Amino acid sequence: MSPAALHMHLTRNEPGIEVAVGILAQRFGERFASSRAIREQHGHTTTWLPNQAPDGVVFADSTEEVVEIVRICAQHKVPIIPFGTGSSLEGHVNAPAGGISIDVSRMNRVLKVHAEDLDCVVQPGITRKQLNEFLRDTGLFFPIDPGADASVGGMAATRASGTNAVRYGTMKDNVLALTAVMADGSVVHTGTRAKKSSAGYDLTRLLVGSEGTLGIITELTLKLHGIPEAIAGGVCPFPDVESACNAVILTIQSGIPVARMELADTLQVKACNAYSKLDLQETPTLFLEFHGTTAGVREQSELFSAIAADCGGGEFVWTDKAEDRTKLWQARHDAYWAVLGLRPGSKAVATDVCVPISRLAECVEETRRDIEATGLIAPMVGHVGDGNFHVSILVDPDNAEEKATAEAFIERLNWRAIDMEGTCTGEHGVGQGKMKYLKREHGEALSVMRAIKTALDPDNIMNPGKIVPAS
Repeated sequence: MSPAALHMHLTRNEPGIEVAVGILAQRFGERFASSRAIREQHGHTTTWLPNQAPDGVVFADSTEEVVEIVRICAQHKVPIIPFGTGSSLEGHVNAPAGGISIDVSRMNRVLKVHAEDLDCVVQPGITRKQLNEFLRDTGLFFPIDPGADASVGGMAATRASGTNAVRYGTMKDNVLALTAVMADGSVVHTGTRAKKSSAGYDLTRLLVGSEGTLGIITELTLKLHGIPEAIAGGVCPFPDVESACNAVILTIQSGIPVARMELADTLQVKACNAYSKLDLQETPTLFLEFHGTTAGVREQSELFSAIAADCGGGEFVWTDKAEDRTKLWQARHDAYWAVLGLRPGSKAVATDVCVPISRLAECVEETRRDIEATGLIAPMVGHVGDGNFHVSILVDPDNAEEKATAEAFIERLNWRAIDMEGTCTGEHGVGQGKMKYLKREHGEALSVMRAIKTALDPDNIMNPGKIVPAS
């Protein structure tokens, strides 16, 4: 089912939008924007989904202002779309029925740091890099690293993870508590700073990953971690993707506490070499990083070297020099931009799936054969330490046949992962692009999701057209 079909029951409330826009423009003055350029930027999407701009953008400064905006929109039944940095990948910030985008980028303060308890309280607009820069002198850091310098509110809303997830978990594991403004303008505080609780429903984890469809996150209490005494990282080439994946599986099953374990296939390595000025062997390659004591990271590196050799891998070249590691991981984070250089003028469509670690090699290998059969240019890269991998498909946006081929491939990839007892998305989220796969993945549980959505947002104003179909 296409995104258009999933959204066919969404209609624009023209009279309500007109009234709400007028009230908000008068109330917020220069912090309300209705120019086409700003509206389209807030309907920004990095997929091939069409840009669906909101009717206005409000730059909020506080929870109280978000409450005010939501109550105005709720009174006139106008859709509300939260916006952090716009780095999401599945059309999360599009406005299929119009409405108001609430930009929280100005809400970017660190409110409290409890160093002795390893947590902090922040506003949602702060980005992960801003947060870690603030924390640097405390000896602590926030580990979730999705690559893009995303806002932590957006990262929580999409249940992001990234390169460090294999050791530190995802956003659901690192948000202790939050404050959210609900569809009626009420404010709820979920969770506490305690590291565990058995008191009631886990509303924190209900809102983490809800993509703004249940409420707007305006404050978060996050877990922090001590900066490791030593960090070592490096690369290891393999003759094929299957051998690399087998090394990943053995590493995880052996209990080696790897912090990062990333796969790049041959085409992705070629792209990274050209874009980031590297000289890696152009063959499937694992990027790894170990955290711990000096002796510990050396031991971990040596243990992995032995596993890699058993799986047919080449020499694991590792370093504990910060500048060398930074260059290597910047190249990994620049993978999306590097891919574009393989076919200038094309558009990169990124998709991800996640499977149990024991099925990883099988899923990646089947996907590789599928790519070869279609003739698509589609490098693979992934956080394979937790069974999650990505495919970036280079498509001519004006070639209808090519787009259809790519769409069919993406559908097969998602079905393949679900049939292997995995998921259609490990970290990109559902948004608009993955909605059609949820019924097959969740079955009747999707009806429970719809019931929760209806109960908390009866007028369907909170980021409508995302995750759960309108009817």
